[in-house]
Amino acid sequence: MADRKPIATAPTDGSRVTVTWKDGDGVINESIGQYRDGGWWVYTDSHTQKKVEPTNWRPAASDDDDQ
Repeated sequence: MADRKPIATAPTDGSRVTVTWKDGDGVINESIGQYRDGGWWVYTDSHTQKKVEPTNWRPAASDDDDQ
């Protein structure tokens, strides 16, 4: 698994990365996120997207990360 990096260093070209963010209840979440329209967006379920303020990021997981 790749190390987490500060969100300020994350790509803002629309590529998908794994971001860590805190919800309204203070629970830390990790989701695939994408920067677009001036902010970070994640899917909360298969139909719903939410704008979040992540604290850090790492490259999105791939199938060969376990090797």
